[in-house]
Amino acid sequence: MKTNAVPHYDDSDNTTGCCPRFNPKGWDGQKLHFVEKDFVRATTRSAMHIPLNMGRVFARVQGKIEDAGGTDPDNCIVLSRDLSPWESEHLFSFPAPLPNEETVTLTGDFITRVFEGPYREAKTWHAEMQAEARKQGGSGDDVYFFYTTCPKCAKAYGKNYVVGVARTA
Repeated sequence: MKTNAVPHYDDSDNTTGCCPRFNPKGWDGQKLHFVEKDFVRATTRSAMHIPLNMGRVFARVQGKIEDAGGTDPDNCIVLSRDLSPWESEHLFSFPAPLPNEETVTLTGDFITRVFEGPYREAKTWHAEMQAEARKQGGSGDDVYFFYTTCPKCAKAYGKNYVVGVARTA
């Protein structure tokens, strides 16, 4: 995989008018190499890891991304992780700053794994990503998830794909 590249995000099948149906082809078992890759950073509130304002925050950031030219299917990923039981961090891949939003960069090597199942499995998926990262020389401390569809769209499509992304170096 090229530096700062992510697998292509096929957004052509969107019967819900919300989230496209996720095509996992090309996402599982990838090695990502980021060098100061740009992301827009947002945080959400949680109650014991259950998101409280995720829809509103995602709508705000996605709206600004659309206003700035839209999502590039070859640079589309949102990395999410819990900072605590009360707060989560979300990194939206976008090559330019957005008004009144924080911009951060990521550098490192990452591995991906596609999971399918209910969100309640995230704790198990997290442990699996930590173990795989450690096996490949990483600390297992930096594990993110790309939630490919919202809960309503996952139900409509009958599949809930989540991509685990873990730092290996």
